Amino acid sequence: MFTGIVEELGEITAVETLDDACRFRLRGPVVTDGARHGDSIAVNGVCLTVVDHEGDEFTADVMAETLNRSSLGVLAVGSRVNLERPTAVGARLGGHIVQGHVDGTGEILERKPSEHWELVKISLPADLARYVVEKGSITVDGISLTVVDAGPDFFTVSLIPTTLALTTLGLKQPGDPVNLEVDVIAKYVERLLGVQGGTR
Repeated sequence: MFTGIVEELGEITAVETLDDACRFRLRGPVVTDGARHGDSIAVNGVCLTVVDHEGDEFTADVMAETLNRSSLGVLAVGSRVNLERPTAVGARLGGHIVQGHVDGTGEILERKPSEHWELVKISLPADLARYVVEKGSITVDGISLTVVDAGPDFFTVSLIPTTLALTTLGLKQPGDPVNLEVDVIAKYVERLLGVQGGTR
């Protein structure tokens, strides 16, 4: 379980392409501190398992299902990524409940900078739109954000200077893909109420 509070901006240092998967080597001095084989680390919002760890780098295998459902498939050597270790039991929940299970991908549509913050518009797959509400939470590339406006096929978020400086959203441009994870509580409520597509 994660909170969507990115701990550091890491980097892809190697990519090994396999038949139906790939293996990433990533650099992240903060998240590798004390890391062990089998630990979980969120990479751009995707929960990956540490296969090997040496110095400030770790490797993680990514299966075809994950590559198909997320934007990890576009990563290459030199790509910057958001990294977060799982939250400890009893720790502060600084963002919101994040599973590291990507629901789909969106695309940066527009960026509107201002003096102290920036408004970013992101496309939203139709099957996820019902889970995204104004002032609700959404995870974008592993970052817990508050929705400013929610449309039928887009949403907007406001980014403060810290988010712009310390995460990939400071680097992404229109046309770039991002991983999306909606609030899991909304999905559970829908299931419990027997609601599908907004109707009972």
